[in-house]
Amino acid sequence: MPGERNDPYRNFRFRVEIEGLEQAGFSEVAGFDASFDVVQYREGNEVITPRKLPGLARYGNITLKWGSTDSVELYEWLQECIDGTVERKTVTIIAIDEEGGDVATWQVIEAWPVRYTAPGFNGSGAEVAIELLELAHEGMTRTA
Repeated sequence: MPGERNDPYRNFRFRVEIEGLEQAGFSEVAGFDASFDVVQYREGNEVITPRKLPGLARYGNITLKWGSTDSVELYEWLQECIDGTVERKTVTIIAIDEEGGDVATWQVIEAWPVRYTAPGFNGSGAEVAIELLELAHEGMTRTA
């Protein structure tokens, strides 16, 4: 509509939902991207420039960071994988507008933990202790 503003979403207003887990807020979500391999192909009777065909789709691992609390659900998910039970989950990343409504959603399917980093500690520091979980996954969809 004429006169309507279409401001970009703020990157600091978001929430993350992980199927079946009740982890509190996250301070950062990074790395969700998608790309294609490019396959070059040329037959002997064609011009010297090869054709470029789409190859495999690739998805980058997602990194979640949060302030360390007494919640251990994400760590327990990783521990289950270490113990041989890889439970894949749907992860939903939701952008929130200034009024608190959902405005954009990305769904990551078949995600499972591949790396965990415990917080670093420093006796003279004043920062929040941050935990990190890296997730591999098999696809990403923007649903809104």
